[in-house]
Amino acid sequence: MNPPEAVADELPGIAPRLRDLRRSRGLTLETAAGRAGLSPAHLSRLETGRRQPSLPMLLGLARVYGTTVSELLGEMPTDRDAIVRGGPPEGAPRGTEAGGWLYRQAGGPGRAMQALRVRVPYGAEDDLVRVHPGEEWLYVLDGRLRVVLGETVHDLEPGDSAHFDSLTPHRIAALDADGARLLFVHTLLQSPAAELCLGGGTHRL
Repeated sequence: MNPPEAVADELPGIAPRLRDLRRSRGLTLETAAGRAGLSPAHLSRLETGRRQPSLPMLLGLARVYGTTVSELLGEMPTDRDAIVRGGPPEGAPRGTEAGGWLYRQAGGPGRAMQALRVRVPYGAEDDLVRVHPGEEWLYVLDGRLRVVLGETVHDLEPGDSAHFDSLTPHRIAALDADGARLLFVHTLLQSPAAELCLGGGTHRL
């Protein structure tokens, strides 16, 4: 079961950025969609704002375009501040929600490492397998999280963490009805193996 899509007004402005990034990389709709594990029709709907991507889709599209989730979300300040405060500025949204995932910036944008604070809804990615270049590190803040690496299943409690090569087939799922909250750090690396995805690209990223 794939994570549900967000409604079209949850990530304003992301559609033209997705289209512009694809075109600037010289990728056709078919090529970009194939590398991201999406159908061309679905990617077209994302680029026109008729659908919105969940966090796993944002990660996959950012990887394909050799950029960051922060850039996709338009979070590119003119200078890089080394400090990211825990609370948002007054009047700012408390995070972005898409497909049941709630995530907020936890590190500076435009870096090789991207840090996010993520709320994983119950059952998310239960049968979604991802394979891509890079590394991922996650730390469970609360709730219980199932991390499947290859054929090995790990159930993590608050305070547990996982650090793994993203070329290892992996999936995550929240085990509790209230979901799980975690810190998530990943690298997005361009590679000839970027389009590698289990099942010939049939699983969404």
